[in-house]
Amino acid sequence: MKKLKVGIIGCGGIANQKHFPALKNNEDLNEMVAFCDIIEERAEKAAKEYGADGARVYTDYKELLADPEVEVVHICTPNVSHSEIAIAAFEAKKHVYCEKPMSHCTEEAEKMVEAWKKSGMQFTIGYQNRFRAEVQNLHAACEKGELGEIYYGKAHAVRRRAVPTWGVFMDKEQQGGGPLIDIGTHALDITLWCMNNYDVDSVTGSVFYKLGNLPQATEGNLFGPWDPETYEVEDSAMGFIKMKNGATINLEASWALNMLDSREASTTLCGTEAGAEIHSGMSYPKNELIYNRGRNGQLMEETISPVGSVAYFGGGSGEEGTIDNRQWLEAVLNGTEPLVKPEEALAVTKVLDAIYRSAKENKEIKF
Repeated sequence: MKKLKVGIIGCGGIANQKHFPALKNNEDLNEMVAFCDIIEERAEKAAKEYGADGARVYTDYKELLADPEVEVVHICTPNVSHSEIAIAAFEAKKHVYCEKPMSHCTEEAEKMVEAWKKSGMQFTIGYQNRFRAEVQNLHAACEKGELGEIYYGKAHAVRRRAVPTWGVFMDKEQQGGGPLIDIGTHALDITLWCMNNYDVDSVTGSVFYKLGNLPQATEGNLFGPWDPETYEVEDSAMGFIKMKNGATINLEASWALNMLDSREASTTLCGTEAGAEIHSGMSYPKNELIYNRGRNGQLMEETISPVGSVAYFGGGSGEEGTIDNRQWLEAVLNGTEPLVKPEEALAVTKVLDAIYRSAKENKEIKF
């Protein structure tokens, strides 16, 4: 099978934690031929560890996009640069995998979708949590109508104390926001995808800057104390999302919140036939999916057997980042749709953007 030639723009944390290992695990489908980072040493290190023979190193993404050998681009840069790079990549006729979220604001995300549609290339966003076994199971149940009409959901992205203290996470100019745009985006994506409902009617949000600037709040942080002087983003944000069919979703996102239950990349769904909860995050030793319903005159709870797992629908199994990457590469090679569609990722960005706007303007945002 042909191997796709991949170029990576941004060789920092997310590239090293997710993209490089996932691409390496799928080396039968690709080879990494170009690496770009504004810090040349990072790109050189990545090229040495993961690159194909003769892999090129760049400090300007435009030079990488001009490389005729590169067919697929992975964008692993701060949120505010996603739109600019993706649009340039589409104009250069490259397929684009962009890290989540699609962008820091609706306007820029819409420009990305417009450029993609004009290009004729493939496009996806990095919502790899869809490929977790329990999320796949829940989505399949929803597709079959096992929960009935799903009219209430909760998207959970709460950490008690796990503020990321590296990179630009606390830089509002670079990221556009804090936990809402960083981890709230995953929880919302899972919830909307399982509900298969992207028709938003209105959004109301609250954004809190309460703990970030308190020195005492840094105690017990998983990643060590953060600097209160440089903490520019929110420490928590909440949203109330009303859909056009009357269904509602509560979204909670926080890096630091005085709450015992830490649930991340999780969802709760309530339907007319049954309910379901995914438990994932610091409060749980393992990810779990629990269905609840009435049966034979009693309330029942059902969980997935520990000996079973959901294999990737294209064949094989493994860690969600690797599976996500494989289906993306196969979509490019076969000319099929990737699982995470650009329009769905755009809907997530619109909701996150509306929560920030609602909190700033102190009003409901109508869609």
